[in-house]
Amino acid sequence: MGIQTRRTARKGRRREFDVRRTAFGFAFLALLICGAGLAVRTALRSAERHPVVAVVSAVALVAAVVVLLRLRRSRRTAARAAAAAVETAYEVVDAALEELPEADAVPPRPEPVRTVDYAAMDPYDFEEAVAALCRRDGCLDAEVVGGAGDLGADVVGTTPDGRRLVVQCKRYTSDNKVGSQDLQRFGGTCYAVHGAEAAVVVTTGEFTDPALEYAEQCGIVCVGLDGLTAWSEGAAPPWYASASVQPAEG
Repeated sequence: MGIQTRRTARKGRRREFDVRRTAFGFAFLALLICGAGLAVRTALRSAERHPVVAVVSAVALVAAVVVLLRLRRSRRTAARAAAAAVETAYEVVDAALEELPEADAVPPRPEPVRTVDYAAMDPYDFEEAVAALCRRDGCLDAEVVGGAGDLGADVVGTTPDGRRLVVQCKRYTSDNKVGSQDLQRFGGTCYAVHGAEAAVVVTTGEFTDPALEYAEQCGIVCVGLDGLTAWSEGAAPPWYASASVQPAEG
């Protein structure tokens, strides 16, 4: 009677095709590709502002892929390496997102400059508006002193460089220009009476040519409507121009 022997499987026997294992493998590969794509996209976005972070991220991803390829022989080791690569990818994404500027850190847009209608003001409000411009630009003690007996001085103060500022305000229309007689009256008091070291005449209208000639001779700065609008919108204040204009010696 013969003895039955049990067949032993060959060591090199090929395994059967497993659909679940194959599907899981493709899904895992897709996850790796998506994670790597997200990391690369985020790194590219932040590369413009933080190139160092982008370079470090790229090196980390390449190193993870190299480790994964080298450890293909061991399933467990490969799985751990793959998980480490995915974790590294997520860490890179988190680091890149932290480097992105927050919404609160974005500087607000500057508000548009409002053009003030000085011609629509009454004379007193116009003087107050001019005094406010003076204070805004460094004449902290500027105040309105105009009124009866002001002898041509409507606003007085001290410039940032320490000079005595005397301003006369003329709220005129475009049809009523500031003439040479107006400048002569102001020129006769601004220096002798008020001790001006920076004399300025501001108007909502214009100046006649003789008035401008007299002002140049006396070292008075004339500011018309265009100059007033520019000053209001941030141009240099008129007392800087007066520093280069010296009154003529009488």
